[in-house]
Amino acid sequence: MPMTHEEREQLIAAYADGPRRLRFALEAVPPEARQWRPAPGKWSVHEIVCHCADAEANAHGRLRYLLCEPQPTVIGYDQDAWARVLDYHAHPLDPALATVDAVRANSVALLRRLPAQAWSRMGRHTESGPYGVEDWLRTYAAHVEGHARQIERTHAAWKERRA
Repeated sequence: MPMTHEEREQLIAAYADGPRRLRFALEAVPPEARQWRPAPGKWSVHEIVCHCADAEANAHGRLRYLLCEPQPTVIGYDQDAWARVLDYHAHPLDPALATVDAVRANSVALLRRLPAQAWSRMGRHTESGPYGVEDWLRTYAAHVEGHARQIERTHAAWKERRA
C-alpha cells in the first residue's frame, strides 16, 4: 500500500535526524570502549559507525538508481565481509561520520523535492525481490536509528562487563 504524504514526511524527518542520533550515541561511549566487541562475531561501536558510512554510501546510489534507471537491480552485499575485509577498526571514525552526514544531507534535499510519481518507482533487490523508492525510505529511515540503539546496547554491555 502506498504511503501517504504525511507518512513520507515523517520518515524523511527520521532519516534526516539519523546523523545527529548516531553522533549522540557515539559521544556517550568512551574511546577505550569503542573497539570492544560484546561477543565473537558481534560488531564494536567503531565497526558500527564504519558500517553506517558504507551503508549510507550504498543507499545514496541505490536511491538514485531507483529514481533514474528503468527497473534497476539493487545489489545486496555481505556487511560482515565488508567489516572484516575493509578492516573497520583501522578506519578513522571522523571520515566515516562525515560520510553519514554528507550523504544523508544530500539525499534529504533530493527526497524533499521528489515529484509524486517518483515515489512509485520500482526495481528489484537481489536479496528481497521487488524494491521501490518507498521501500528504500522505510529501510533507511530506520537504519541509523537502529544502529544508534545498537551502540547504546554495546556501551551498556561494556559498562556491565567492567563492573
